Amino acid sequence: MSYAPPLSGPLDVSPLLRLVSGDSWQVELAHERDCHLLIWVTRGQGRALLDGQRRGFGPHTVLSIPARSLFSLEVGRQSIGQVLRIGETMPCALPDQPMQMRIGDMQEQARLNTLFEATQREQQLGDTHSPRAILSYGELIGIHLQRLWAAAPENGKVSAARRLSRAFCQRLAADSEGVFNMAGHAAELGVTPTHLTRVCKQETGKTAAALLTERQLHAARSLLVRTSLPMRDIAHSLGFGSAAYFTRFITQHTGETPSALRKMARESARPAALAS
Repeated sequence: MSYAPPLSGPLDVSPLLRLVSGDSWQVELAHERDCHLLIWVTRGQGRALLDGQRRGFGPHTVLSIPARSLFSLEVGRQSIGQVLRIGETMPCALPDQPMQMRIGDMQEQARLNTLFEATQREQQLGDTHSPRAILSYGELIGIHLQRLWAAAPENGKVSAARRLSRAFCQRLAADSEGVFNMAGHAAELGVTPTHLTRVCKQETGKTAAALLTERQLHAARSLLVRTSLPMRDIAHSLGFGSAAYFTRFITQHTGETPSALRKMARESARPAALAS
């Protein structure tokens, strides 16, 4: 009997540079996505905000980012790697917690390279069995990574500061409608805004307010360039009091009005569409 996994969302593997191509805000601002991401960096370096902590990374680093997890990436131009995307509703064995881990053992590096290469071949084959095969390889990668994670030095004791920063980032990712301001998040977490600010700065290099602003800005810009929703509807969906307040927020942080950003995005998309 043939098997067809439920295909809701992306299911593919692509070069790392494709993920970070285009406007830098799409990956460098704190945000969450509706698919699982598994990033295997084989060359280069960068920094990642993940699981309430901001850390640098180098070659042979795995970044596992479950769907709806707050993250951001800064990747060097010379970086090389692969990105596996799996829709959040598809069955898979990828880790259910954010993970950043360096793979130092050469045999383990080779094993991951082999699994990614096999996934790429299935994608290129593109027959009716390919989706199931890609998911199967994704499960093998996920199971292997969870075994490595169990013994990884990164998977050690978590400090109270890290737990608080992690909880705040989880709240940001879940608060898609912008119900809470920074003080509201602090109250829900049972700490003062001053303490939350200090801890986030320590763990991520950014204040709690800055992370909240980044998350709002990414969500706003995404809706501007990917939808045709009126400004008032975008403002309402993100918890802004009015379209005028939304316009001031965008202009303050980008130097452009929302209408100008939408126009520039559409103009830059036309040459790409004609070339494809």
